[in-house]
Amino acid sequence: MEHLLLRDGAADSMLLAYDEDGRPFRLGYKLRWDADWCLRDAELTVTDDAGTRQLTLRSDGKGHWHGGSENGDGNGDSQALPKLDGCFDIDIWPTPFTNTFPIRRAGLAIGERRIFTMAYILAPALTVQPASQAYTRLDARLYLYEGIDSDFRAELPVDEDGIVLDYQGLFRRLI
Repeated sequence: MEHLLLRDGAADSMLLAYDEDGRPFRLGYKLRWDADWCLRDAELTVTDDAGTRQLTLRSDGKGHWHGGSENGDGNGDSQALPKLDGCFDIDIWPTPFTNTFPIRRAGLAIGERRIFTMAYILAPALTVQPASQAYTRLDARLYLYEGIDSDFRAELPVDEDGIVLDYQGLFRRLI
């Protein structure tokens, strides 16, 4: 379950989920982006039975990143993250909201397919790695998502703002 608050250029969310072993965790995230839907700042916090972890990422909007993690003791660090060079968007598992970034930013024509390299963040561990994903615009409000490095595919209906409404058996927007 996710409670997402959206404002111009910003999102603030609290999400309750389960990891692969069925253990619950809480993920909070705050995102800021520019007028072109290029992510600029991401702050994530996970709380689970192992404690609290934080991850902060900053982008220059040109595909270069800085970031650091913190284990809850206030001793975080920030450093260049060259492994994310070329990533303009993030994809946070387990929220469908971050699929909105390439959809909004790319402005795909119907039938157009484009591959993106994402900064993929896996919760609850808060690991981040580059990941290739493809989006194809199937209709005015329908996109096909494909994980290039996996067999995962999903059709993503979106609202008039490009925000995902349903994620085939994983997520469904209620309001």
